[in-house]
Amino acid sequence: MPVARLAISDGEKAHSAMITLCKWGLVPKYQCANDRLQTRVFGLDFCSPLGLAAGFDKHGDAIKGVYRMGFSHSEIGSVTPQPQPGNPKPRVFRLVEDQAIINRYGFPSVGHARAHENIQKGIRYKTGPLGINLGANKTSANVVQDFVDGVNAFADLADYFVVNVSSPNTPGLRVHQKREKLLELLTAVLKARDALQRKIPLLLKIAPDLTKEDKESIAQTALELNVDGLIVCNTTISRPETLKSIHKNEAGGLSGDPEKDVAMETLRDMFELTKGRIPIIALGGISSGEEAYRRIRAGASLIQVYTAFTYQGPPLVKRINDELEAFLKRDGLRNIADAVGIDRLGPSPSGYGDRLITLEEQIAASNV
Repeated sequence: MPVARLAISDGEKAHSAMITLCKWGLVPKYQCANDRLQTRVFGLDFCSPLGLAAGFDKHGDAIKGVYRMGFSHSEIGSVTPQPQPGNPKPRVFRLVEDQAIINRYGFPSVGHARAHENIQKGIRYKTGPLGINLGANKTSANVVQDFVDGVNAFADLADYFVVNVSSPNTPGLRVHQKREKLLELLTAVLKARDALQRKIPLLLKIAPDLTKEDKESIAQTALELNVDGLIVCNTTISRPETLKSIHKNEAGGLSGDPEKDVAMETLRDMFELTKGRIPIIALGGISSGEEAYRRIRAGASLIQVYTAFTYQGPPLVKRINDELEAFLKRDGLRNIADAVGIDRLGPSPSGYGDRLITLEEQIAASNV
């Protein structure tokens, strides 16, 4: 990815070049095989907590290369029922000085039928769970039906589904995070999922740009309906004052290092609001094992990367896994699952609890 980024000035063309390399398996091989990092979430086995977020392999073309690089899981999509081109180009902007990206892709998709064909061709190469991130067409007359159709279309291929109503680049999509709309949507999608021959975990992907009331409402709905997991979080429409790039005011969702703080805040809040009863996949500004471990200790069962992978390339996978193992050894933990939520939450900036109590403080307190 770094080579493609330097050689190809256009961000979207560089992305396409990497997809082609992955499709043919022309990427470094790394096998994640470490007992400390193996974990079981949503009833699925993961060789490590580190996966590749949706948005990279939009159409299911890159399965061979993604797993060859050592990711424990990959998320295809977002996939919409009918093919659509997405928003006009240019729609991807690298904020190199900020180690960030702004995109306004708008769900470019080959549609359910073509994506299904692509995944069928590559699925023999997967070595871990494969998620299907479902989206709605921009001109859809029935958004709920779009998601129901997605469940039925990929029931034979998906290890888990993601309901994505948090992209900032499709007009009107984020309104489905509101209580009434979300309840209607998830009820219908869960009904479709429950009618399948096997139970496939259903996850909800949320935005970081939520009010305290929004978070409380989402947590309540997820608990009431027994949603299997949350993905926290999508790109942000906020723009930190620290941004330096000339592209900082481009419209779209911001990802990468500048999203780190708001993503962590959202994770802490959702872990507390769901009382740790719903597994969480964390993403947004994760670029090192240290940051990955912070998210896990704050409540994430799994983590995903994308923007950091764009800047650091395939070596990022081994680096994060090696660093996670080192942190577990340092803290005397036998398995990554033992670290999930180990930091008790007190007031995050949005006003929940008192403050974060670290593992070291807990140990010191127990020795008093």
